[in-house]
Amino acid sequence: MELDALILSRLQFGFVIAFHIMFPSFTIGLAAFLAVCEGLWLRTKRDVFLKLYLHWVKIFAIAFAMGVVTGVVMSYQFGTNWSVFSDKAGSVIGPLLGYEVLTAFFLEATFLGVMLFGWKRVGNRLHFTATCAVAIGTMISAFWILSANSWMQTPVGYAIDADGRFYATNWAEVIFNPSFPSRYVHMMLAAFITTAAVILAAGAWQTLKGRSTEPTRWQMRMAASTLALLMPLQIWAGHWSGEVVHHYQPAKLAAMEGWWETKESQPTILFAIPDQEAGRNIAEIGVPGLGNVIVGGGKPLKGLDAFPASEHPPVFITFWSFRIMVGSGLALLTLGLWGLWLWRTGRIDRPALFHWLAVPGGMLGFIAVITGWMTAEVGRQPYTIYGALRTADSVSPVPVSAVATSLVVFMIVYAIIFTAGIVYMARIATRGFDDAPAEPPAAGGPAPPGRRAPGTPLGAINEPAESADDIVAAPAQQGT
Repeated sequence: MELDALILSRLQFGFVIAFHIMFPSFTIGLAAFLAVCEGLWLRTKRDVFLKLYLHWVKIFAIAFAMGVVTGVVMSYQFGTNWSVFSDKAGSVIGPLLGYEVLTAFFLEATFLGVMLFGWKRVGNRLHFTATCAVAIGTMISAFWILSANSWMQTPVGYAIDADGRFYATNWAEVIFNPSFPSRYVHMMLAAFITTAAVILAAGAWQTLKGRSTEPTRWQMRMAASTLALLMPLQIWAGHWSGEVVHHYQPAKLAAMEGWWETKESQPTILFAIPDQEAGRNIAEIGVPGLGNVIVGGGKPLKGLDAFPASEHPPVFITFWSFRIMVGSGLALLTLGLWGLWLWRTGRIDRPALFHWLAVPGGMLGFIAVITGWMTAEVGRQPYTIYGALRTADSVSPVPVSAVATSLVVFMIVYAIIFTAGIVYMARIATRGFDDAPAEPPAAGGPAPPGRRAPGTPLGAINEPAESADDIVAAPAQQGT
């Protein structure tokens, strides 16, 4: 395969978005978790929920910042690598991305300051309102981003002028395009599940290292319950999304399922090595007829032979990314049900095989999100706007050397900066909780936090905070 400007631009965008999507998928779920923890603390006054909030809010702040940075870098590429696409589709995509900034990012940024630094300055209810506003803002942000991307998958409500530029004829149809509802639900559930997997992994690590405390047990209970509850819903949402793909993007569905021939009855292929040049699967293992049941569509079910070879997406990547996503989801469902059973039997705080598996299981949500995104985006090829604008006609007229250089720079910078950030967040998440009670907030906010020697009661601290981290951690400090 020749590495021309098109291939390198696609690789660069894929690399950047793979890094970026991890942070929004985590912060959306984590913001909701923080809102739940603070709400439970206000309602029950139980110290454990305040400790959980103060522990995870620091990780949220770092992840949110890293998500903003990667998002900005990604958006720049619309002008550098995909200027033709921006020129042709900017009047449709641009407003949707603008609405995301106006309705979501401003909301998040405004209340994020109160959420992180407002403990000493506002009342408890206002602080909780700020936390909820940030959580809602993350979901509104995803609404507009998913709307824009879904329109590229199933474009409706538009026309093309004499210069080949797209413009909206019906904004309601553009925003609520056919694939948007199912993909939005699917992504929101994925975000909550991804966060639950990380929280469960952190609690499992603390348990294995002998750092299990009441907050550790509670975060594991909450995470396992979330996985057990939401994974069945996610399977349903995935089926819903698959039905939409079957109706609007049959070539993508054929690539996902590894169907080369149009048949009355299609199998569900569990394992195969797709050979795109030969137009067949190698070493195929499948269940005959189950494809019709899963898709729920009419007969016959189209295979890739129903479409010109120039319309075929990269089958190997689409086929296997879909299976990795499904396999990761089923593994998370198993962990959730297993953890729920251990909770009911009173053994969730005892180191066991479950905890050893839950630690690497913390990455399964991210793996599922990335491979799910790959299934959607690679399966859409060879189009950027499905059926209307080809990817080859969307790339900027830039030299190969410029794209290659920027790709290498991105890879080096991301490897250093974001790996360090992820490792730092992992260290905070796994270090555990101390036994000292969290300081309850006074009227209008808690007493100013300060540094303390190990073992010093939090109530004895009266010195002013020395850094932003102290303020974020108020009104309690956590140790190893």
